[in-house]
Amino acid sequence: MTYRVTTRRIGREGSLINFSLVYALQWQRVGRGYRLEAVLQRIDSDARPEVTRALSLMLDPLVGEPIAYLVAPDGSRIDLVDPDGLWERVTARIEAVGAKAGRPEARQLAQLIAALPAAERDKLATADIRALVAPANGAIPLSAQADGASISITHGGALQTIAKVERDSAPVAGAAKPLEIDNLWTVDTATGLVMREQRQSWIVDAEGDGRTLVEERVRALEIVPQS
Repeated sequence: MTYRVTTRRIGREGSLINFSLVYALQWQRVGRGYRLEAVLQRIDSDARPEVTRALSLMLDPLVGEPIAYLVAPDGSRIDLVDPDGLWERVTARIEAVGAKAGRPEARQLAQLIAALPAAERDKLATADIRALVAPANGAIPLSAQADGASISITHGGALQTIAKVERDSAPVAGAAKPLEIDNLWTVDTATGLVMREQRQSWIVDAEGDGRTLVEERVRALEIVPQS
């Protein structure tokens, strides 16, 4: 399976900047549950290097690093395998990359990661994987009832589509602006996997007759047929 996580954010010049993480996934049944091995294959971006400098410093050491997870039989729980060993390797790679490139902030980043509570580090590493498995994805509403949000749930064959609209505010030029967040999930009910997730954040015009997209995130799963 190929799993692509793409984030688009509006840049200083007003255009959307793309940033994508591409994972290769392999599943294996272990006991009553599953073992998932995810490898970040590459990082794609159309932004200038100085824009993605900090993010690339943290993620580049993960490229090619197999990360193993144990998934509960019902998909409700996802745990890292050997998290201590993973973070030891990652922080060592960050420091090595920083030293080679003459980037002293790399050591600071490695120290910051090492100082995080274990639960926070694990949450950071499992965010995209938890989003992939519907029962572990806490953002997906289980029913059409929610405070302050508009939710609709539809079924079509083996797929379930869940739409959720949230309303919030965001600071723009020092003033709070109305924000609408459109969420759309497509779930394969046979496997419990989220085949596609789209989250769009819109700034609403003062008159309420127009919206401007400021951020979009798309997580998409591609299943390659076995030859």
